[in-house]
Amino acid sequence: MKKKRILIVGGVAGGASCAARARRLSEEAEIVVFERGPHVSFANCGLPYYVGDVIKEEEYLLVANPELFKSRFNIDIRIQHEVVAVERKACTIRVRDLKTDTLKDESYDALVLSPGAVPVRPPLPGIDLSGIFVLRTIPDSRQIREWIRSRNARRAVIVGGGFIGLEMAENFLRRGVSVTIMEMLPQVMPPLDPEMAVIVQDHLSAQGVSLRLEDAVTGFEQKADGTITVRSRSGAEIAADLVILSIGVRPEVGLAKEAGLEIGAQGGIRVDEKMRTSDPQIWAVGDAVEVKDVVTGQWALIPLAGPANRQGRIAADVICGRESSFRGVQATSVCGVLGLTIATTGANEKSLLNAGLEYEKIYLHPGHHVGYYPGARPISIKLIFSPRDGRVLGMQAVGQEGVEKRVDVVAMAIQKKSTVFDLEEAELCYAPQFGAAKDPVNIAGMIASNIMRGDAPLAHWEDVGDTGALILDVRGYEEFRRGHVEGAVNIPLGELRSRMAELPRDREVWVYCGVGQRSYYATRAMLQYGFKMRNLSGGFQTFVSVSR
Repeated sequence: MKKKRILIVGGVAGGASCAARARRLSEEAEIVVFERGPHVSFANCGLPYYVGDVIKEEEYLLVANPELFKSRFNIDIRIQHEVVAVERKACTIRVRDLKTDTLKDESYDALVLSPGAVPVRPPLPGIDLSGIFVLRTIPDSRQIREWIRSRNARRAVIVGGGFIGLEMAENFLRRGVSVTIMEMLPQVMPPLDPEMAVIVQDHLSAQGVSLRLEDAVTGFEQKADGTITVRSRSGAEIAADLVILSIGVRPEVGLAKEAGLEIGAQGGIRVDEKMRTSDPQIWAVGDAVEVKDVVTGQWALIPLAGPANRQGRIAADVICGRESSFRGVQATSVCGVLGLTIATTGANEKSLLNAGLEYEKIYLHPGHHVGYYPGARPISIKLIFSPRDGRVLGMQAVGQEGVEKRVDVVAMAIQKKSTVFDLEEAELCYAPQFGAAKDPVNIAGMIASNIMRGDAPLAHWEDVGDTGALILDVRGYEEFRRGHVEGAVNIPLGELRSRMAELPRDREVWVYCGVGQRSYYATRAMLQYGFKMRNLSGGFQTFVSVSR
C-alpha cells in the first residue's frame, strides 16, 4: 500500500481498534488519533464496578495509553485534542489543543470518525445541580466515588432501568447505598420483552431495590443540607444523596452534521457495509453510526463495544485496500445484577412487530445443568423463530447460572441463519456440573421443532381470555391448590388417560403444567386419541409473568 495519512477522531473501542488494525496492515501509513478526553483507550464497561470498588484502582481501567500506542504500534496519539471542523474539499480537519487553546489544520488521505455517544440529559428543572451524575468516562466515575466518600452518601436515585442503571444499582448496594430506580417505561431492561423483564423486576425488589415504573422524573431540587429531592410525574418526592442519569445515550454527530455528511433517520451517521460515510474519504465507526439489524433489516443505533471494535477493524481493512464488510448487528448483550444474569441476542417481539415480520415464540425453564447434580439453577428462556422455515430470530434468557453460555450459542446460530432444527441437533458440552445430555439449547430447539412439525400445536397465554377452549391443568392437586388459572379444570397427568371422557371433543383443549413439559406429554397423548389439543407455552410459571 502506498503511504497514506490516516486521521482518526476519537479512541476507545472503535477508533483505537481501527488505529491498531491499520498499523498491522501497513507499516508505511502515518496514523494519528485525536482524543478529546484524557484517555485514548479505557474499559468504559468497567466503570460501574470501579464505582462499586470491585475494580480497586483506576489504572486497571486503562486498556492502553499513548506511550504504549507509540512504542508498540508507532501510532501518534494526541489526547486532549478536539477536532472542531472537517473541511471535506481540502481533506483537512481543524484541531484545538485543549491544553494550549491553539488551533491547527491537519490533512488526511483517509479520515475515520469515532466520536461515540453522549449521555442523554433532558432539560428538566434542576438537571445541572451538583450531585446529579452521568457515567460515561473515567472522570465521571472518579467524581461519583468522591461524592459517595465525602458526603457519606446512603441514598441514590437512578433514573433509567437499562444496563447502566441496573449495574449501578448493584454497585451502590455493594457500597451500602440504598437504591431507587425510576423508569418512565412500564419495565426495566428495554431489550427484554415485558414478561421476561418481570423476572428481573421481581429479583430487584427481592434484593431491596425500590422500583418506580411508569413514573417519569419531572425535576430536581437541592435542599440546604445538599440532599436532592427527585420529583416524578405521579407526584412522588424522593430524597437522595446523589442521582445517576442512565436514561440512554445519543450519537455524537455534530462534527459530521457540520461537515455535511448524511445522517440517518435514527440520528446516527449513515454508513455503508464498508463503514464509509456519504464522503468516500471519510469512514465512521462505533456508537455514532447507524447500523443494519441483521434480523429485521432495519436501521438501528446499537451502542455496544463488540460491534464498535469490529467496525474499527473493517474500516481499517478497507482503507488499507482489503476486501471487508460489516454484516450488521444482532444486539447480543449481557448484564449481571445482584446474582442474576440477563442476556439477549437477535430480535425481540417488539422489534419484530415494528418491522411487520411474522414470528412464533416459545418459553421454557430448564435447569442450567442436570437436576441430580447439586446446585442446578433454572434458566427462563424465550426463543423466537420464523413459523415459515424455523429460522432462529432471537433469544432472551434470565437466570443465575449458565445464561450467557446458551445465548452465545444461539447468537452464533442467528449469525449463520440457522433454524430451530439446527438447535435441536446442536452438539454441546456435557458433564453433570455443566449441562445435560439435552442442553437447554437442544430443548428449546426440540420444542420449536415439534411446533414446526405439527407435533405439538401451540397456544399463548395472552390469548387465554379470548378463547372458547377448555383450559386444562395437568399438575398435581396440591400444585393446583397453590395457584391456578381461573376456570381451569385440574386432571393430573397420571390420571388423564383414565379420565379422557371428561374432555370435550367438539372444542379445543388448551393444556398447561408447571413449566410446559407435562403439558407437552398430555398434548401428544390426547392428540393421538383425537382430541383438539394445544400446549400453553412455558406453563404456569410463564403465565405468572405474562399476567402481571
